[in-house]
Amino acid sequence: MAVKYVVKEKLLSIGDDYWIEDGDGEKAYLVDGKVLRLRDTFELKDVNDEVVAVIKEKVLTVRDAMKIENAEGDVVATVRKKLFTPFRDKYHVELEAGGELEVHGDLLDKEYRIESDGDRVAEVSRKWFRIRDTYGVEVEEGADAPLMLAIAVCLDRMVEHND
Repeated sequence: MAVKYVVKEKLLSIGDDYWIEDGDGEKAYLVDGKVLRLRDTFELKDVNDEVVAVIKEKVLTVRDAMKIENAEGDVVATVRKKLFTPFRDKYHVELEAGGELEVHGDLLDKEYRIESDGDRVAEVSRKWFRIRDTYGVEVEEGADAPLMLAIAVCLDRMVEHND
C-alpha cells in the first residue's frame, strides 16, 4: 500500500523550515533550509531530529543539478535537468547505486510521477488538496520515502529557479 505525505509549500528559500506531514496529519519530516552557505542546502530530518537526507545544489555545472546525500554524507542520487528534451519531461534522477529514475509530467503545476523502468515509485499531485500551496507525495510500498521526498524538494527548488 502506498503512503501519502502532505507538503505545504512556502516558496522555498534559504532559511525556510517546514514540516512534511503523513496522511494522518502528523509531522513526518522537517525540511530544514540552511543559511549562510555558498549554495542551497536543505536537510530532511525525521521526527526525532535525525538527518535522513541532505540536499545540496551543485555549483558551476553545465546543467542544473542537485545532489542528495544520506546522513553519512554519501551521495545517493543526483537530480539533473536534461540538456535536450523534445517533451516537457525535463528532469531525471541518477542513482549512485546504479540506474536512474525518470520524472514525467507537469512539474510547474506539481502533477508528476517518479518512475523506475516505467513503474511508478512516487506520484506528486496538487489536485488531491483544495488548500492553496499544498501538494501530496504518494510513495509506493517498498520505495525509499525520504529519498522520494528529497527528490520532490529538489524539483521544487529547481523548477522555481529555472522555469
